[in-house]
Amino acid sequence: MYRALSFGVSGSGVRDAESTLRGLTQDFCTAFNTGNYDHAAALFTADAIFMPPHRESSQGKPAIERLLREFGDAGYEDLRFETTRIDSSSDMAVETGRYSFTIRRGTIIVSDRGKYLRTWRRLGAWLITADCWSSSIPLQDEIRLGTGKVA
Repeated sequence: MYRALSFGVSGSGVRDAESTLRGLTQDFCTAFNTGNYDHAAALFTADAIFMPPHRESSQGKPAIERLLREFGDAGYEDLRFETTRIDSSSDMAVETGRYSFTIRRGTIIVSDRGKYLRTWRRLGAWLITADCWSSSIPLQDEIRLGTGKVA
């Protein structure tokens, strides 16, 4: 179920930050999985950097939105994040966790899983400043399964 982005303008405590960031991470999944790439990109700062594996980095909301749309158009779906840790202090936070998704290409469905690192900054609302993820599937298996570089 899609919910409007709240942008995390809750209290200032560590527990509030953790709860807010976990919620925003799930908002990102929901936005991506429902094709609302503009909503997903809205969670990033204007100069944020997005660093997916096997691709060049994208910087800024418009470039990040384009890349997310490319992933969706290439068959990426069912994105899931599991936050395993959030460390925060004042207006900065670092989130680590695990991800999974599938790539559907016609009748072929390939799954990927791995880990991610995301940095957040509270600028009135919590926004992503950097997002990086890497697959836990060995590269030779990715190539064999056809999940290497997606054009």
